[in-house]
Amino acid sequence: MAVEKIQDLGVSSNDDVVLVRQAVRTAAVEAGFNIVDQTKIVTAASELARNTLVHGGGGSVRIELLRETAKTGLRLTFEDRGPGIRDIDLAMRDGFTTGNGLGLGLGGARRLSNEFQIHSRPGEGTRVMIARWKA
Repeated sequence: MAVEKIQDLGVSSNDDVVLVRQAVRTAAVEAGFNIVDQTKIVTAASELARNTLVHGGGGSVRIELLRETAKTGLRLTFEDRGPGIRDIDLAMRDGFTTGNGLGLGLGGARRLSNEFQIHSRPGEGTRVMIARWKA
């Protein structure tokens, strides 16, 4: 697999969440995603950027354009050094929230992605990687 383009962005304010959405949409268009796939990855990115800001105290996202022989995709990796997630299984359940949201962020991002990985430890922060491949 070839990584053709990498963009790193900080996530430390609401304005940064907007910039992440815009950058992911631009990358999805560049990857040739149709409007449905653009919307799915931008929505997932928005949820994860918001989680990075609100629950992780800020962090970063890496946007990678991927090319394999027969397919093109985007991989997004969100990282923070926040308090971490004590119970990932519980956090993935729809309706679970530690804030004022609907509790759909992590589970929703997983459903909107073709690939989803999460690693978190209390006191060490959280890393979430998603990928979406062109339909």
